[in-house]
Amino acid sequence: MLKDLILADRSYRRFRENEIVDCGMLKELVDLGRLSASGANLQPLKYMISCDRERNALIFPHLAWAGYLKDWSGPAEGERPAAYIIVLCDTDIAKSPGCDHGIAAQSILLGAAEKGLGGCMIGSIDREGLRRALDIPGRYDILLVLALGKPAEEVILETVGKDGGIKYWRDEQGVHHVPKRGLGEVILP
Repeated sequence: MLKDLILADRSYRRFRENEIVDCGMLKELVDLGRLSASGANLQPLKYMISCDRERNALIFPHLAWAGYLKDWSGPAEGERPAAYIIVLCDTDIAKSPGCDHGIAAQSILLGAAEKGLGGCMIGSIDREGLRRALDIPGRYDILLVLALGKPAEEVILETVGKDGGIKYWRDEQGVHHVPKRGLGEVILP
């Protein structure tokens, strides 16, 4: 059921780094992005995949993790993603991706959830550092990085409290809590 996949598709930030995600699976996931809707059917998105430790190590330092968790600088060694998909816009095709990258990324992450993987859509990127590290040509705008792997954390959805706070947090056991607004709050009369 689609709702079950959406509930399984959380922003996981800790992974079982040693559980391999092979490049064949990443290609299957990219294919879901490729087949997704595209504004004016321009299809300006391109992808770079990484599923080996050396290349992953080039990507990791250019990403920022969990802005609300001020005392956490990101996953420790052993909890880092086993794979990445970098979503790019080919500016020779379109100057802007519109909302294509969000559509494609969600398709990819739902596909990952279906395969028992977890992921995190990261937009807080040192783009120039990543461009240099991977020698990404200038015609490609770096839009998102999708971090992927077998989740090594529990994420719980809960209702936003009376204070209206929407910041996610971790409890003493390391469980990640994510407040969500109620359905009645998001549908206007």
